[in-house]
Amino acid sequence: MSVAVPAASTGSQRSHGDVTGSLSPSRASDFKTCPLLYRFRAIDRLPQKPTPQTARGTLVHAVLERLFDAAAMERTPQHAADLLEPEWARLTAEEPALAELFGESEELAGWLQSARRMLDGYFTLEDPIRLEPAEREQLVEVVLESGLRLRGFVDRLDVAPTGEMRVVDYKTGAAPREAFEGKALFQLKFYALVLWRSRDVVPRLLRLMYLGDREILDYVPDIDELRRFERTLQALWTAIDRATTQRDFRPSPSKLCSWCDHQALCPAFGGTPPPFPEVLPAPTDPLAITPATED
Repeated sequence: MSVAVPAASTGSQRSHGDVTGSLSPSRASDFKTCPLLYRFRAIDRLPQKPTPQTARGTLVHAVLERLFDAAAMERTPQHAADLLEPEWARLTAEEPALAELFGESEELAGWLQSARRMLDGYFTLEDPIRLEPAEREQLVEVVLESGLRLRGFVDRLDVAPTGEMRVVDYKTGAAPREAFEGKALFQLKFYALVLWRSRDVVPRLLRLMYLGDREILDYVPDIDELRRFERTLQALWTAIDRATTQRDFRPSPSKLCSWCDHQALCPAFGGTPPPFPEVLPAPTDPLAITPATED
């Protein structure tokens, strides 16, 4: 049985009418990685082309969400596999560009098989028959006292009868090496902070499930750490706000540039960004923080 978690008011919240800015884990990570990438995605709203990798992540997430619609004893690897094609049909109906990723039917079949391997990996990590998630693909948000709104979508929240909460995030990318675990946990710390500030509950456990590598990364947060993380996000927003005021979003070249959709517009590669928009997205505009699968 699902356990409801009541919202709780804390001194670090304010009404949505006082919103002065918005951050999601995706956009915060964009700015940390490359300020110009943040501008392209959050201000210029340049589209991101789907890839087989990102599409697979979206599909696997969708199947795992639907899996828990079934009765407990029906949550089997075969049932998950049976959901793949219907969910793919639904996703391509909503976003026809996804269907253009694959030419021959054999190519699509091989890709679907790779998604099934991800799902098989999930079943090696936990038994969904024994679980009743409290929330799935849940929007969580809070407006801090400063007016900064934090917002994102959590893959899964598990809540014990005692009220202890576990935040679970599925990953279809590679598990990080130890030196990069902090970066991988950034997203879950973001969610933990939002849940603490909005519900007055510090999650007992943050869990990343790497389905391809069949590995789990667990982390236990505490209040002092979340306070420090809140100050980090506030400083990050101050830097974003300054860059916006000065219209100065500089590129930060790295190995990740090879994955970027916007190299042709980047000065680091001889390109020219589009003119800076005269009308900026409103801080309450949800499109500024559109959720995405982060793998």
